[in-house]
Amino acid sequence: MLFPTIIYGPIHSRRLGLSLGINLMPTSVKLCTFDCIYCECGFNTPVSHPVLPKREEVASALETTLKAMTEMPDVITFSGNGEPTLHPDFAGIIDDTLSLRDRYCPKAQVCVLSNSTQLGREDVVSALKKVDQRILKLDSAIDETMRAIDCPVNEGLTVEKIVEQLEQFDGCFTLQTCFLSGTRDGMTIDNTTNEEVEAWYRMVDRLHPMRIMIYVIDRATPVRTLRKTPRERMEQIAAPMREKGYDVEISA
Repeated sequence: MLFPTIIYGPIHSRRLGLSLGINLMPTSVKLCTFDCIYCECGFNTPVSHPVLPKREEVASALETTLKAMTEMPDVITFSGNGEPTLHPDFAGIIDDTLSLRDRYCPKAQVCVLSNSTQLGREDVVSALKKVDQRILKLDSAIDETMRAIDCPVNEGLTVEKIVEQLEQFDGCFTLQTCFLSGTRDGMTIDNTTNEEVEAWYRMVDRLHPMRIMIYVIDRATPVRTLRKTPRERMEQIAAPMREKGYDVEISA
């Protein structure tokens, strides 16, 4: 499922409410630093010269949409056909979006869904600190499982590196994790085991995010041999964190 336009929706998000989406990636292919086995956009498409929307195009499309809307969104969400922070003008686009939000729908929040791979860029971190919600993903605290699920383009990427960069936010972000199980090419993939969950707990305690979103597969996945985690297991995973005082939301 690809988004064919820069602005899409609004859609009723199970996590965010009425969400107006912004897609900063190409409109015909997925472009991402991960190639997640559960991504609703499918797998990455190799493109030698991807065409990204210009900063001015994004601002113009957003303003046109907001002017025409009769019901204002609860949130303006950067997501779309890949990793939004890959856009070279991401920081400027965030500034434009905040300005337009303040003008047309001041009650709406600006949210960025990110896979946490571009946090080595100062401009990205600075921009993320300006928005209302930073929803930053990490699907496993164990390298082998993270690579099996998220398939990073940078094969040298480690969980430790991501965690170190997430620490820049001093807990002022939402940690997002998809819990799943299944197989791919005969290999078992499961981040719901006791070993995986205990490692994930330790990672959460290190980062101490202000909010945690854990969720399950909700749509068709490019790897068809994956299984949706039962609600009972999701509740079991959330319970110890809630007892510690964490704000844990389950989307299942």
